[in-house]
Amino acid sequence: MAADSLILLPGLLCDGRLWDHQTTYLGDLRMCGVGDLTLDDSVQAMAERVLAAAPDRFALAGLSMGGYVALEICRQAPERVARLALLDTTARPDTAAQSRRRRGLLALAESGRFRGVTPRLLPQLVHPDRQAETTLTDPIMHMAERVGAEAFRRQQTAIMNRPDSRPTLAGLDCPTLVLCGRQDALTPLDRSEEMAALVPRARLAVIEECGHLSALERPQAVTALLRDWLLYR
Repeated sequence: MAADSLILLPGLLCDGRLWDHQTTYLGDLRMCGVGDLTLDDSVQAMAERVLAAAPDRFALAGLSMGGYVALEICRQAPERVARLALLDTTARPDTAAQSRRRRGLLALAESGRFRGVTPRLLPQLVHPDRQAETTLTDPIMHMAERVGAEAFRRQQTAIMNRPDSRPTLAGLDCPTLVLCGRQDALTPLDRSEEMAALVPRARLAVIEECGHLSALERPQAVTALLRDWLLYR
């Protein structure tokens, strides 16, 4: 990828399909590529893999787990990140309760009962009013099936062991967009407000009637906000 690249990092059990609208409609501004976060079991290793394939300077956007990796990239190579977008994510580490839930899901996967994103998990991912929209929910479940149980185990391990990124936020020195769906149930709005308050050059954007997977649920709004962020001087 050339130096005017935009690297997009997906969330847990997501792949490039999450970013289809953005890669299609931001291509006139940047060469868009999606990082592979399925092969490693730590955010440090995920970040190293993305950096090894990236140009010297690039814009970087991550959603949920992708945001954790984006913040790790900023720790490892801050001089290479020209712009940063953090979507529906948090700088905080897992709580004990969150890690317990993840271990429960890992136990299901280990017992051969991994089913990716099931209908009972969708309330955590999309707005309550949209959980019956198959044009939205089918792609989510298909992404999870493609990512699969092995990568799910690696990703959950990485998420549970991620560091607290809050101490590093004040040192970020690039135009930063912090974006969140108003009804995000997994990383609520107060987490984005916290990050935006700590990052010196941050702008907070809230998408109404939107859950956790904003890039897929409200793609036009997310693309418009990312476009403004890429054009901001």
